[in-house]
Formats: sequence, structure tokens, C-alpha cells
Amino acid sequence: MAYLDNIRTFVRVYELENMSAAARDLRISAAVASSRISQLEDHLDVRLFQRTTRQLNPTEQGNTFYKGAIKILEAVDEAEADISDITRSPRGTLYVAAPLGVGQKFIAPAVPKFHEAYPLINIRLRLSDRKLDLAAEGLDAAFFLGVPEDSNLRIRKVTDCPRVLCASPDYIKRHGQPTSSDELKTDMHVCLNLRYPGAPEFQWPLQAPDGVKRVTVSGPFESDHGEILTGWALAGHGIVLKPQFEVSDHLAAGRLVTVLDKEPPLPIQMACLYMHRRRQDPKARLFIDFMVDHILASMPD
Repeated sequence: MAYLDNIRTFVRVYELENMSAAARDLRISAAVASSRISQLEDHLDVRLFQRTTRQLNPTEQGNTFYKGAIKILEAVDEAEADISDITRSPRGTLYVAAPLGVGQKFIAPAVPKFHEAYPLINIRLRLSDRKLDLAAEGLDAAFFLGVPEDSNLRIRKVTDCPRVLCASPDYIKRHGQPTSSDELKTDMHVCLNLRYPGAPEFQWPLQAPDGVKRVTVSGPFESDHGEILTGWALAGHGIVLKPQFEVSDHLAAGRLVTVLDKEPPLPIQMACLYMHRRRQDPKARLFIDFMVDHILASMPD
């Protein structure tokens, strides 16, 4: 197992290009990670990385070994998955990600229930509205809203989620109810945008009477955190585009009201991404199946 641990550590260091980041990801100290790399280099009698005070770059031998190391770890994972199938006792750790709204509303509340059903499976949940790289971040599955760009991943669709444009009653009192989506592009209204580094120009897809309109919107402030946008909307700072499930309680209580009901936003896809492998890990399959059923049962009408 020590040799496999060394290989796993090498793979994470290679993918994250940082010893400390890999150590944190593996929940070991940086000293242990460095020692494992040194042991592996001694065993192979090669240098896998060129180290400086600021950079960690793989050598030619490191690049070659990484390709083989990935195959080794996938073979071990598949063998362990086969055993789990036979014993019907899936075990191990799953690293899962989800957007904040999806994670808080659906995934996080169901994790303890999943663990009760499968006590040998540990869940490491990460919530973020930013774009994620499954391979680089060591994720087994990632729920998301929208359309993914990476075609090398497998997709399990969950459902199409209705969305709403909404604002606080105080905002409507001060700025008026917009009568057309064209008003969103003027100084008459403030649009609150979810934007993360590298995101494309933000557009709101609306279903107008004459077809779909993609309205380019902007505002004086934006965030990569969906709950921040909800908070700004509740405080009367602008109009926000939200999946209905994220704001259903606020709408029911009157803290937010819908706008532009004659030009509603198009629904957004909720789905789950997972790595493309010859055989899906049984514990990942169990988790995804469990969460899809839970989400569909919990989705507000």
C-alpha cells in the first residue's frame, strides 16, 4: 500500500503543480507528501520533478510516469470496485462538488441519509459556484447547472429547473416594474450577475412572445457567489435571475416578487458530471442514483 500511496501522491502533485496543495487535498502534511515523492524517485532512480523555491515542474521522466500512473490507479480502483460489487459492501471516499444553491438545498441535507445507508462510504462535499475541473481537483462527481463545455466527461441529467427573474418589493417601489426585457439593458434597472473568472459575457435567455431573446445585462456589482446575489436582491439592490428552487421560500413569503412574467427565463439543466472510465465506480454510481432520486422528490412544485 505504501507504493500505491506514493503513486497517488505523485499524481496529485503532478495535477495540482504544487506540493502543499496536493498535501491538503490528500489530507497529509507537506513533509509526508515530499517524502513520498522522494521515495518514489529513489525507487525509480529518476527525478520526477524539477524543484525551485517557487516552481515545481515535471521532468520528461515525470511526464512519462504520470501516463502510466493514471492507468495503474484506474486499474486498482476498478479492481476494488469489482470486489465491492461482489461483497455488496461498497467502501471508500467520494469527492463531490455542487453549486452553492444545489448543495445547500439538496445535496448537503441528504449526505447523512446516504451515509446511514452506506456507512463504509465517506463523503467529502465541496460547494462552489465557480467552474470546476474534475480531474485537476480530484472529484468523483460534480452536480452543476447549465451546459458543460468538457465533452470528455460523462453527464447524468437530473431535471430541467424553472427559473425566475425577481426583485424585492422595495426595489420595485423605487424603480418600477419592468415592462419589457429591453429595459434591462438601460439605466432604468440594475441587474445582479453571477460571474466567475473566465466566464463569458453574461446573457439572460428569456422566452419572449416572438421567440427566445438573449439579453446582455450588466450592473454596478456582481459576484461568483449565488447567495450573495440573493442577499443583494433581498436588500433591494437589483433584479436577479435565479432557479426557482433557490428563491421559492422568499417568493412565498413576499420578500421577493417575480418580474417580467410575460418574458420568463428559460429553464436551466441540472445534471451531474463524472469521469469517463471503462467502468463506473459502484460507490459513485450509488451516490449519484441516491442524490438524483432525492433531488427529484424534493424539487418544489
